[in-house]
Amino acid sequence: MATPAVAVPFAPPLPPTPAPPQGSPTAGPSEGTPKPSSKPVPMTAPGTLNGPPSGNNHAIPLSARRAEPLDLSTVERRGQPTMAPEVSQRTRVFNIPEAMTFRPTEEEFRDPMEYIRKIAPEGSKYGIAKIIPPDSWNPPFAINTERFHFRTRRQELSSVEGGNRVNNDYLDQLARFHKQNGHNLNRFPSVDKRPLDLYRLKKTVERKGGFESVCKGKRWAEVGRDLGYSGKIMSSLSTSLKNSYQKWLLPYEEYLRVAKPGVHQQLEMINGGPYTPSPGPSPAKKSYTDTPPEKNQETPPMKATAALHSSINGPSPQPPPPFAQEPYQPSPAPAPPNVGGFTPVNAGGFTAVNAVTPSTSFTSVNGYHSNNATPQRAMEAPPTSNGPQQMTPQPNGMPSLKRQHSESNLSAEDIDAINRRSKRLRKDVPIVAGSNMHHNRMAAARFQPKQDRGAYRLGEMCETCGRSEDPQRFLNCQTCDAAYHMYCLDPPLKQPPDYEWHCPRCLVGTNEYGFEEGDVYSLSGFQRRAAEFKQYHFGSLPPQFSPFNDGKRHLTEFDVEREFWRLVENMNDSTEVEYGADIHSTTHGSGFPTIEKQPRDPYSTDPWNLNILPLDKESLFRHIKSDISGMTVPWLYVGMVFSTFCWHNEDHFAYSANYQHFGQTKTWYGIPAEDTEKFEKAMREEVPELFETQPDLLFQLVTLAKPEKLRQAGVRVYAIDQRAGQFVITFPQAYHAGFNHGFNFNEAVNFAPQDWEPFGEAGARRMRDYRKQPCFSHDELLLSASTRDHTIRTAKWLGPAMERMRDAELDARKHFIEGPEPESGTAPEEPYAGPRYESKPEIIDPDTEEEEVNCMFCKCYCYLSRFKCLKAGKYLCALHAGSYECCDALEHERYTGRDGTHTMYFRMTNESLNKTVSRVVDKANIPETWTAKVDSELDDNPRPSLKHLRTLLTEGEKIQYELPQLPDLRRFVERCNEWVEDATNYITRKQQNRRKNEKAWRKNTAKAQEMEERDKELRNVDNIYRLLASADEISFDCAEINTLRDRAENIKEFRREATASLEDISSKTTNEFKELVERGRDFHIDIPEIEHLESVVKRLEWNESVPDMKPTLGTKRQEHTLDEIEKFIALGKEVGVPATNDDMRYFDEHRAQGELWEDKAKEVMSQEPLHYQQLDSLSAQAFSLAVRAETRAAVDAILKKQREVQEKIVALVDRSKNPDFRQRPKYKEVKDVMDAIEELQSKPTGTIDLEKEQRRHEDWMRRGKKLFGKANAPLHILHQHMRLVRERNEACFEISDAPRAPAEPSSRHVSPVDGMPISDGSNSSRDVFCICRKPEAGMMIECEVCHEWYHGKCLKIARGKVKEDDKYTCPICDWRMKIPRDAVRPKLEELQAWADDLETLPFQPDEEETLVEICDHAQNYRQYIKPIIHSDLPTSPEEVTVMRFHLRKIEGADILLAEETNFLKSELHKWAPVAPSAPILTDHSQSTRKPRPTKEQKLMARLGVTKREDLPQQYKIKPGIAKRKHPEAVSKGQMPLQPAGASASPVEGQQPPTPTVLPPATGSPQPTGRFLTPLALHVLDSLAEAPVVSQILRAEPHMNREKLSKMKILLETDRSIWDDLPAMQKKMKEMPTPSSLTPAAYTFDANQPPLSAGSGHRDSPLFQTTSSDPYPTVSQQPRLGSPARFGSPQFQTHHSPPPSFDGNMFDGPSGLMFGSPAHDTKPAVTSPGDFGSASHLFDSPKVSAFAHAGLNSPGFGGSQQSAGNIDNVFADLVHDHDALSGFDGAQDTKESHDPDLMAEDGSDELPGQNSVADIDMADANQPASTPLQQLAEQSLGMGDFMDEKES
Repeated sequence: MATPAVAVPFAPPLPPTPAPPQGSPTAGPSEGTPKPSSKPVPMTAPGTLNGPPSGNNHAIPLSARRAEPLDLSTVERRGQPTMAPEVSQRTRVFNIPEAMTFRPTEEEFRDPMEYIRKIAPEGSKYGIAKIIPPDSWNPPFAINTERFHFRTRRQELSSVEGGNRVNNDYLDQLARFHKQNGHNLNRFPSVDKRPLDLYRLKKTVERKGGFESVCKGKRWAEVGRDLGYSGKIMSSLSTSLKNSYQKWLLPYEEYLRVAKPGVHQQLEMINGGPYTPSPGPSPAKKSYTDTPPEKNQETPPMKATAALHSSINGPSPQPPPPFAQEPYQPSPAPAPPNVGGFTPVNAGGFTAVNAVTPSTSFTSVNGYHSNNATPQRAMEAPPTSNGPQQMTPQPNGMPSLKRQHSESNLSAEDIDAINRRSKRLRKDVPIVAGSNMHHNRMAAARFQPKQDRGAYRLGEMCETCGRSEDPQRFLNCQTCDAAYHMYCLDPPLKQPPDYEWHCPRCLVGTNEYGFEEGDVYSLSGFQRRAAEFKQYHFGSLPPQFSPFNDGKRHLTEFDVEREFWRLVENMNDSTEVEYGADIHSTTHGSGFPTIEKQPRDPYSTDPWNLNILPLDKESLFRHIKSDISGMTVPWLYVGMVFSTFCWHNEDHFAYSANYQHFGQTKTWYGIPAEDTEKFEKAMREEVPELFETQPDLLFQLVTLAKPEKLRQAGVRVYAIDQRAGQFVITFPQAYHAGFNHGFNFNEAVNFAPQDWEPFGEAGARRMRDYRKQPCFSHDELLLSASTRDHTIRTAKWLGPAMERMRDAELDARKHFIEGPEPESGTAPEEPYAGPRYESKPEIIDPDTEEEEVNCMFCKCYCYLSRFKCLKAGKYLCALHAGSYECCDALEHERYTGRDGTHTMYFRMTNESLNKTVSRVVDKANIPETWTAKVDSELDDNPRPSLKHLRTLLTEGEKIQYELPQLPDLRRFVERCNEWVEDATNYITRKQQNRRKNEKAWRKNTAKAQEMEERDKELRNVDNIYRLLASADEISFDCAEINTLRDRAENIKEFRREATASLEDISSKTTNEFKELVERGRDFHIDIPEIEHLESVVKRLEWNESVPDMKPTLGTKRQEHTLDEIEKFIALGKEVGVPATNDDMRYFDEHRAQGELWEDKAKEVMSQEPLHYQQLDSLSAQAFSLAVRAETRAAVDAILKKQREVQEKIVALVDRSKNPDFRQRPKYKEVKDVMDAIEELQSKPTGTIDLEKEQRRHEDWMRRGKKLFGKANAPLHILHQHMRLVRERNEACFEISDAPRAPAEPSSRHVSPVDGMPISDGSNSSRDVFCICRKPEAGMMIECEVCHEWYHGKCLKIARGKVKEDDKYTCPICDWRMKIPRDAVRPKLEELQAWADDLETLPFQPDEEETLVEICDHAQNYRQYIKPIIHSDLPTSPEEVTVMRFHLRKIEGADILLAEETNFLKSELHKWAPVAPSAPILTDHSQSTRKPRPTKEQKLMARLGVTKREDLPQQYKIKPGIAKRKHPEAVSKGQMPLQPAGASASPVEGQQPPTPTVLPPATGSPQPTGRFLTPLALHVLDSLAEAPVVSQILRAEPHMNREKLSKMKILLETDRSIWDDLPAMQKKMKEMPTPSSLTPAAYTFDANQPPLSAGSGHRDSPLFQTTSSDPYPTVSQQPRLGSPARFGSPQFQTHHSPPPSFDGNMFDGPSGLMFGSPAHDTKPAVTSPGDFGSASHLFDSPKVSAFAHAGLNSPGFGGSQQSAGNIDNVFADLVHDHDALSGFDGAQDTKESHDPDLMAEDGSDELPGQNSVADIDMADANQPASTPLQQLAEQSLGMGDFMDEKES
């Protein structure tokens, strides 16, 4: 059943197809494509991004097109999830075996040529091989898929099978034949109720001997059975078969028998020669088209016409001529040679007479006489899309190169780029319009006449006479449209025939075939096209062919392969696909990165990059001087399912490498080179008709044969599947074919390792025999290699190749000049016997020669020699020079060149050619020449000279080639060298070189021992005699042998003299013995006499050294140490000095004295205190004793340091009493000296005086610490704090900062107007604000009264406590508002008095300069505002702004100006009152930080101790002893920190945590039965002893400071309740908050509704709300931490329950956190950045209470906004457990200071350190006035922590 044809480029609606299951090994119909749908697939608009343009719009160049880019995630790519799994073996159609797959390692993959050379012996057995790169190798896809466009070729699958094509062509020609004679073969005749296959009938009869043979043998029944008519063959059936053959086939076969030779001869003349291999001239000497034929001349066309009319049953338009009845006698034309032509071997068959060998070119044989893409069937209309296309032959008549490109779709820039890269791409080569390949890849069926038709198109001139006159007499062929004058036909016609007329060429047929041109696509468009087709095709297959069933829902590679061969084999199927093949990477870009476009990509220079591989250092193509597109420059291939590449092998039999960048599988079939002849024979036997007219059929890549048939013919066929990221290598001469399983993208190129050269020569010769133009000159490649590469490795393959080249060239020259030899095989049957070329051949000038010259006949390159016809401008090679009719010159004129129009050129003379070849051959013979020298040296000399052998070895090592004898020679020379080296040890080497590597002797004991053993063996005297014997055994000659013999005689002489000297020691001096020992050592052997001589020498030397080791006689000074004396004594013992020797006894006693001194010195130095007098005495004794240097140095160092310190102490004490204060020492000098004294074991004289002065000075410093409130801080903190005070006061006491009108921060101000001056903030500008007088930073809050902006950081106001409609009044306007103070502010008068005592100090303090500056700044400012403070005139309301300005500066300073502060506050209250009462006079300014429990109090709480005296002894701080600072470990029993704003008491609904009693442990504090908290001990002090305290704390472990203060008052006033728990609890509830703890605050109008329980806040509102009464009266000041009574001014006696932290916790009347009545204005709280949400380290788990607040301020990265955007950060800050310490009932933080260094206010903080420990968390369980008011009072001391947060 035929499969319906596929419309191109659009697919019909797709039926639903089952989707493949997950994990299927092979893609299904929808893999990589849209899933099938029941809905019709939308048609893509042509010319858009979604598809190709309609109508092949050639007006748009490919480079100018743009499309939707390809989504690479939708295709299979290496290393991507879309990649299909690798299947090593799978079931294949026809059971074809698998080819080899190689998986190189990282190391093997580095060198492609070496790896391919390694796998070639195995891989070439299969013809193809697959290489899977390592996983790490994954090059990117470098093509711009948006710009990439390409033109496809259309492939009808059934036509690529040779048998189908022959069948269809035969039936088409048969139909034309009968139609021309008035009989329409519209349908096949029917036999036995089914159509009769006429082609099978013809082939069956032909196999049985022909029509006459079958008739005579009555074999029609056999024919019927062969045709499939089973059963009993009736006579009627036989008759039907015979009649059908006789009616339809026999007339046409008779016509073919007569007409075919003439048509073939005509085709040969058009082609210019035979297609088959033939070095001789063409048999077509005469042209039948040159002159009109005579009327009765018997020509082949006339005979064909006669046969046509005589063989038809029935009336014919013309009667047959008389001669048609006579047997046909061929004309006396010269017979063709036995190797050329188209003469059939039998009259009725199609078997070619010549046995040809197909080549591998990609060109079509029919390129010159065809210009239509695909032959049309007789029943089909000719194509109209392209129309007739004119082919212009080249001026020199050459066919075009394989590697061509289309210029019709390229811009001028693209063409220029191609021409620059490829010199072989010429514009005069005929090109198929719109194609990406050369036209002879697109064979056609239109007739191309021989004549140059000029401007005439096909059908406008007569193809016989070549004239266009008399067009009314034209007769046009209905097939090829060629025109003929009716009177020019043979025989001529007088009138047009009644039926269709076809020329004889179309009736005989040429079997030409090629692929039609397809559309232009982008990659994304072609992907959609391929997906739609694949999905539709497999979804619409009939059930018997469908791969899907109920149990199978996915498509496998086997299914695709089976369906492909089914479509190819089915002649009735018209399925057509498209294939983007032979796309030039020079114009379209390469899939690999290139150096030109991606120079930084490492893959652009990777050796496996197909742009690099052909030019690899081991590839012979690097010697080609220009690029060859498709061979040295890659081609691209874009495939879809079933798109195929037919059987072929590569041009020049080259290797090829094909890499798949992405996409679905490509299946390859390969045939090894050994089976090439079998394959070609099988192909000729399978489709002999195609090879008869097209011997070069396999050059055309248009024919497939089933692997099954090839294997039946004995051809080995292998298959392999290529997937994305894999290489396929084809080996030389190996045929290969294949097809694609779906959309994919491949890139291929050729390359040529050294083993390719013999194949390349055979390939070039074969292309010459088939008259195919090669891609490059093989001779030129060889000569280029000889000039570029001079290595022996190259010469090895190049030498034989050049010898073959030379011999062939010299034979060709001899063939032309002297004539061919009969036995050479190149002589024609009628050789030229006339005179030969007599002139001297000219030499080709490389500078003026044409770029490329090809032979007009055989198309080969004329590189070494060429024959030029000056008349026609044509070139011929030496084989065809003279024999080819290049012009109208006579044959002898061509051969002799006497007329001057034919010249022979040589590139080099015969002598130069021989010399060039000899040079290469000599280079190749260098290894053999060297081998001969080695053999000669070894054979001629029984004891070869080592010198000569070394010379040969050096020569061999310089030869860059593998020499088989070199390793043996090297081993022999090395053995000789080893002997010489061993002998040299005893001849010339010096003694000190015996141990060359002393480090090895010292570092490695085992190695040292090994080296010692080896050295000992070398020193054996017997080695000399063994070496001499070994030299005779090795049998070589060198000078060292004679020298060693002389050395042996000298050793004997030395031993005799040494023996005589030892017998009489007194006969020689010490030096003479030394000289004798040195003589013995020079022999480098162990001689027994040497050891005795060395012993004598050492004893003599020891005796001579005795005087030097003793103390000097004059001074008695011992110059040697104790260690040296001990070594000298040991040396004496070694050399044999007896203990009774006088010198030995002396040194033993001397050593004992030194050791005694050592012991005494160490004893004295170890004593405490140190006795310096004894040390001094010991130092004097060491003068004459031998003591150790380090001990003596230690004694001297102690004495020296003691003296230096004592001198410094005396100097400092003296300087401290200097009347001139500036001459007294600095305190730092004294401190350094005192630190140095601590390191001494005893205090030097004068230390006590210095300590007294130091204490006096430090008392002055402690006085300063108290002034600043840092009494318990370390001394060095004083100066640090003073510097901070100075820096702050500089800004606050800046005189240039003058009063100015209220101004907003710059972040709230509009952009400055051009020309407006921009202030830098150095004076009274708008850039300084707040009490600190600093520029804008962090969150800024505006005062509702004075409109000044304040830093939230300076006021200790957290962002989360501010709401949008709150009003804020600053401390300057309302004196009741507290200003947070981190430390005490001393009065200026106190500082000045402190400074007045400087002159009384013994040392100059470091704080002097800072103190003076602080006082000066304050005094200067006091003088500056003195006119305001002490003015004779009273103040006025107009001065309120000025007074606020100065009060703001004074309050911001860290020095208290009490008089000025009180005056300004009073005056401001007088003229601009805010508070209801007058301000309290200020006499001191204390820190607002709340005191915290000390470490000691925490420890007492843990132990349940109320008095310090009750602490265990080990926990008491010992006075006077500095303790190491270490962090106190946090106990597991401590309570966790509570979040800010939460009550220290248990949260509602939770039980209070029970304190955990610490388990007893050694060294840890043991708690008692009482329960106390650190805060309780801190507040109650000794009153904590009361039993009721422990009881109350157990019930309320998190009691805050407020309740503890009540308890303290009650315990002090009423001792009766110490044991009465109920009475205590009752009185605490009834007792109001002590007023001393609470500052003055506001109360609100009585009409204002009260807040709900838990929503009240601390006393006075920090952000006051507007009221009708601007000065509300105060009935009673609320206590600290108690709720503000908004509802009534009367004191409320009950407590509110702890807050529940619900959403309405801080709801005011308006329901907001800072709720207040509606107002027209909003408070402005700004900051210059956008903070966003800050939820991280300090996130609170209870954030719902603050959910309405926003935080956007500069300090937290925010921007200036209103207060409504401030976030709830304060609740986050207090959750930092690492930063919080000292909270009631919470865990203690890790301490970093000693208890005695803690701050005066109970904290252990130092200036500049961060802490939020001052926040009383317990106060949170009491309602407060407002959150910010609560924050302002609770978070005093948060400044440092806020600094950290800001940063």
